[in-house]
Amino acid sequence: MRPDARALLLALLLDLALGEPPERAHPVVWTGRLVSLLERKAPSGPRAALLWGALLAAAAALLPALAAAAALRLPLPRLPAEAFLLKCCLSCRALEEAALGVARPLEAGDLERAREALRSLVSRDRSALDASLAASAAVESLAENLGDALVAPLLFYAAGGLPAAALHRGANTADAMVGYRGRYERLGKAAARLDDALNLLPARLAALLLAAASGGRAREAWRAALAGHRATQSPNAGWPIAAAAGSLGLVLRKPGHYALGAPGREPAAGDIRRAVSLYRRAAALGALGALLLCRLRGGRR
Repeated sequence: MRPDARALLLALLLDLALGEPPERAHPVVWTGRLVSLLERKAPSGPRAALLWGALLAAAAALLPALAAAAALRLPLPRLPAEAFLLKCCLSCRALEEAALGVARPLEAGDLERAREALRSLVSRDRSALDASLAASAAVESLAENLGDALVAPLLFYAAGGLPAAALHRGANTADAMVGYRGRYERLGKAAARLDDALNLLPARLAALLLAAASGGRAREAWRAALAGHRATQSPNAGWPIAAAAGSLGLVLRKPGHYALGAPGREPAAGDIRRAVSLYRRAAALGALGALLLCRLRGGRR
């Protein structure tokens, strides 16, 4: 299914102007409810959990793709319908707002409120984070989600149209909900591996975009990405996080896991705003590239 450059542009404008739609109208929320339902019905045995997890991952990816393809065949105005559904596959404004929601209380010296605001960005334990680690977590999440929530859906849309973008967003939603070690070690393995595979290229493109958006520090950003991308457990997260660290001249750390960007300094509250500015520039470059890909593929109908 061919992409449409006009639908992509309108989706981006909808995101910037309105942010996320209400939960009752958000397809990603519906996918999350499906994942929750399948998670509750998961069998307890190790092998059965692995098999059920594979079913869960397949359902979370394929059903949104099929639904998107079906929606485009409904007797609805094609351009606004496609733009709305594509907007639901990506997120830019909401990530910026979430990051700034951490920056403001940190700048006011309210660490507890900043930790609470981090709930929308990270799943790690926030209770012991000091101000610098809280700022680091916000910058890391913003950088990583450039790939997951913007570059990947744009790339999949340009390559395979709306169903491809919906497939990626469904797989990413499943990974975000159950793709963890510990409680979901077996149930979430398939979702985690599928998400890793789908984001191999987008994560590296996100690192390139962050480097390109870094101006005079582009070389430092790319060197940091090359040097530090293996430090994270994820095969993808290290690329954009390390690139952001090099671009901003920071050490971004998750205690007990990694420290990316040495010999940079520890981040402060104001660095979250610097990261948001970097994110905006990189996102603009990514959007421009996706629009060009759509036009090259003859996607303007």
